Amino acid sequence: MTSKDVNRLVDSALDASVVLGFSRIGIAVRRRLDSPTWDDDLPSLEGRVALVTGASSGLGQAAATGLARLGATVWILARDPDKAARAVEEIREASGHDDVHLVIADLTDLDSVRTAATELAAQVEQLDVLVHNAGMLAAERTETVDGNEATLQVHVVAPFLLTSLLRPQLAAARGRVITVASGGLYTQPLVIDDLQNDQDYRGSVAYARAKRAQVLLTEEWARRFAPDGISAHVMHPGWADTPGVAASLPGFHRITGPLLRSPAEGADTIVWLAAAPAEQVATGRFWCDRRPRPTHRVPWTRRGDQYRGELWDMLVALAGVEDPTPSP
Repeated sequence: MTSKDVNRLVDSALDASVVLGFSRIGIAVRRRLDSPTWDDDLPSLEGRVALVTGASSGLGQAAATGLARLGATVWILARDPDKAARAVEEIREASGHDDVHLVIADLTDLDSVRTAATELAAQVEQLDVLVHNAGMLAAERTETVDGNEATLQVHVVAPFLLTSLLRPQLAAARGRVITVASGGLYTQPLVIDDLQNDQDYRGSVAYARAKRAQVLLTEEWARRFAPDGISAHVMHPGWADTPGVAASLPGFHRITGPLLRSPAEGADTIVWLAAAPAEQVATGRFWCDRRPRPTHRVPWTRRGDQYRGELWDMLVALAGVEDPTPSP
């Protein structure tokens, strides 16, 4: 058995264990296993433009900082102007790069997303990287001003709308769309006839289903955007110590605290997907710690895969946008 075979076995064991694979232990071990991949400097992103949603704290801010360190012009999209303005200054200071800018939008209001997209389109001719990071986990079911269940809209409908509106800028750059999912998706299929989570709402279930929908949407983006040279990627960051986790899952945060990754460790694969050579980052894949991962662990979650096209059509209607790429 070669050292490469041993590395694969160790990596697979980490992945199967969940706790070790998703923790700071997992990323530390994988860095040693794949040291050539992790030790290589990432290419410069000077002259490239990146947009990161939900970047006023946590993973989003860490990702924006990493992209700025590589020289990208970074735009962060956030809903709280004061908090976002502080984040911009923190990103500039941490990265040593001043080309960091702010656009305000609330993903629970699709008109706000449309306004932000219009503002961005007026500022940038091409968009090399679009990171969908903004998220939420709500204990109780709420609806947005657009009439959508909030978890669905923030994680799926609003990103679909934003990507559709910025597709010309992405095409001009042959850009990359990167969506931040979660290992929680392994627990749920896509339930297409309860997309709005009307039946027996549970926050963690709605969150996991939204993350499952993100995987299927990424696969559709990869297929439909390929003629424009746009690639689509979805990743999960492992368990990271972020303000969102602390607020939404206080019990989990308390128990797993010593095992949680730093925001920068959680965001590492986001930055890598944005900067790595194209031949290393195949479109339409699900990633963690710079490696493609399976999208299912148990057979019964696969039952939603057949609904990719139907999900796309539903999102076109929910987002109120002209279909950006009719099915080929």
